[in-house]
Amino acid sequence: MATSLVRTHNDWDPLEEIIVGRIEGARVPKPDVSVTAIDYPDLDPAEVPSGPLPLRVVEETAEDLALLTEALEKQGVRVRRPDVHDHARRFRSLDWESEGASNVCPRDVLLAVGDAIIETPMALRSRQYETLSYRAVLSEYSESGARWIAAPRPRLLDRSYISLGGGNYALDESEPIFDAANVLRVGRDILYQVSCSGNRSGGRWLQSVLGPSYSVHPVEHLYIATHIDTTFTLVRPGLVVANAARVSRDNLPALFRTWDVIYFDEVIDIGYTGAPICSPWVGMNFLMVHPELAIVDHRQGALIRELERWGVHVLPLSIRHARTIGGGFHCVTLDVRRRGELESYR
Repeated sequence: MATSLVRTHNDWDPLEEIIVGRIEGARVPKPDVSVTAIDYPDLDPAEVPSGPLPLRVVEETAEDLALLTEALEKQGVRVRRPDVHDHARRFRSLDWESEGASNVCPRDVLLAVGDAIIETPMALRSRQYETLSYRAVLSEYSESGARWIAAPRPRLLDRSYISLGGGNYALDESEPIFDAANVLRVGRDILYQVSCSGNRSGGRWLQSVLGPSYSVHPVEHLYIATHIDTTFTLVRPGLVVANAARVSRDNLPALFRTWDVIYFDEVIDIGYTGAPICSPWVGMNFLMVHPELAIVDHRQGALIRELERWGVHVLPLSIRHARTIGGGFHCVTLDVRRRGELESYR
């Protein structure tokens, strides 16, 4: 009988297989209503730095991802990479035309839960065909017995993107829309961040697909912009790092109220090239190899010391352009198999 190569329930069980993204061909797509509403809401469309990323950013990020791959393989982890894709190629739906972005953040486009790997209904038009670069590995996972699920492709009409005035989210509720990185897996409990990259309809769709073995918990009004993994980073059962600029004891999700919480507020701003696609808090975006080992940006000294104080060993590595490319070590990877069982951590 085939044994699914996809099997993961949380962010800390011992890691066996992972996808690491690619930076080759990465670009900022020409601004449309989705790009300006989600990635660059504070810029005039004429100020969006569209076009290929600077050569230095691409070359140095490729080096950083290669070193990450080498470090993971030394830990006995099988590393997979997406195919190189021409993101400058334009494509169209019946309603709009766009070009691609990159394959640097598999965490954004694919969600692995249990033995399922889900192509999520992304909020950006430019990312609607990004999963094509993962087709070879997705086919292999499916042949092994994994459940390969593709969410209904959203139409992403102009009216899907609404004004951000008054603290509103950027998406309406006309269809399920969410990035995979809006989701945090905590065993049988799934935290789902309602934000400018994930609407409530998307959370309801995810619950219907995952079924009664899981409880999807909408998390609102912690971080309006995009993904959840610069607000919470899971360390091990009962221990989580929380972004102290967004989270306090007053608004901590109920799931974590019996946990130890590291309220972290000493992030180092690493800077960016052009215009940033994410906040300085990408510095707390780290990857757990197993409950005693974390891969952390080497510049985040305060975070490293705090994790070590809690008995976590740290492997410090470099991801020099995280704010420019839109992701730290958690974002640029997707763990697809960890050694462990489905449990409840309430």
